[in-house]
Amino acid sequence: MLGILFSMKLNAQQLPAKVTYYPHIEPIIRTNCAPCHQPKKAGPFSLLTYEDVTKRGKFVAQVTQSRYMPPWHADPQFRHFANERVLTDQQIALIKHWVEAGMPEGRKRKETPIPQGPYPVRQPDLTVTMNQPFQVPNTNTEEFRFFHLPTHLPQDTYIEAVEFVPGNHVAVHHSRVMADTTNAIQEIDGMSESDPKVKEFQTKPLADAFMYGWVPGNFPVFFPPNTGKKLYANTDIILNVHYAPSPIPLTDQSKVNFYFAKGPVNREVYTLTMNERYITNQPFVLKAETKPIFYMHTGRLPEAISLISIMPHMHLLGKTFLAYAITPTDEVIPLIKISNWDFKWQTTYQFQSLVTLPKGTVIFAEATYDNTSQNPENPYSPVRDITYGWGSKDEMMNLILYYVNYQPGDENIPMR
Repeated sequence: MLGILFSMKLNAQQLPAKVTYYPHIEPIIRTNCAPCHQPKKAGPFSLLTYEDVTKRGKFVAQVTQSRYMPPWHADPQFRHFANERVLTDQQIALIKHWVEAGMPEGRKRKETPIPQGPYPVRQPDLTVTMNQPFQVPNTNTEEFRFFHLPTHLPQDTYIEAVEFVPGNHVAVHHSRVMADTTNAIQEIDGMSESDPKVKEFQTKPLADAFMYGWVPGNFPVFFPPNTGKKLYANTDIILNVHYAPSPIPLTDQSKVNFYFAKGPVNREVYTLTMNERYITNQPFVLKAETKPIFYMHTGRLPEAISLISIMPHMHLLGKTFLAYAITPTDEVIPLIKISNWDFKWQTTYQFQSLVTLPKGTVIFAEATYDNTSQNPENPYSPVRDITYGWGSKDEMMNLILYYVNYQPGDENIPMR
């Protein structure tokens, strides 16, 4: 308690004599809030202007003091990331003081640009859109649908980023982007996951079973210079879209943007997806009224690799997630730690620089779940056993990593 009081007193002493929107508050908001809180982004309202912010000033002060906003769930004391958004105590104190002073505007000189970070900095080179709008039924139940989006690419192309753009932010809960080169899955377009014919299509080998995953809070990952993910000629994009339950009819026509690598590509980006098959304490069953912990690991890596990003994934019963690597010389490399899992806000975490893992390294992960009646997020009452499934009432344990094969000097390559 004494430490907290001292910190608060110290912050107050460090505040400017008069705190105004310009120049004190505006850069905080535009750097940490506006990337999401702007039209057609994840935030439910805009915070681009002084008027936008003052309209919700007291609310902004409240959610920043509680650290509910900006949402960032990876523990910064475990590892920092390139796309990290965590307010300092000083910034939180500035916002609080400004609101209490009546939110004075100050003198506007030059607006702080919204940081591009993981956002596209140019127009996409290729956009593929769902063939027709999908009518989300008003049955108030989840919908899992597959869609086929042909690229008609005339030749193999390396991409430096891929971006899923939901056509309806209210309807689309999350989406998985996959790449098919067989051109034999086209009839899956619009098909429900519950359709028995889906299993026939799932026997086809995909060129990329997890090219990209979008959930609210996630943005494109731009790969390092001279690297790229291969998009083969005439690839078909397969979307697996999860639509949230809705009591009213909604329409969605989502799209996928591709950004081609502009320079020479001499290293291919790959995806390592650790899923439930990697779990060591099988079976993956969350018994009713239990709080199980599951563990998984890769086994020893056959070659040295360099990690670009990391993305854990669980559903409603997830509580914590921890991942780390142990090298052949017993060095422990922290990867990510999430102490308060939030199913509604998931992120692809970009490392500040490439994280190199020597040959023979093992990647470990552990996740805790709460399948008890005391968990307010539990979708069932009475509580029941839960197993693997794509529905949000089922559970998953995934860890998705983008990587390149290691080359000397990777340790010094920063993420853009």
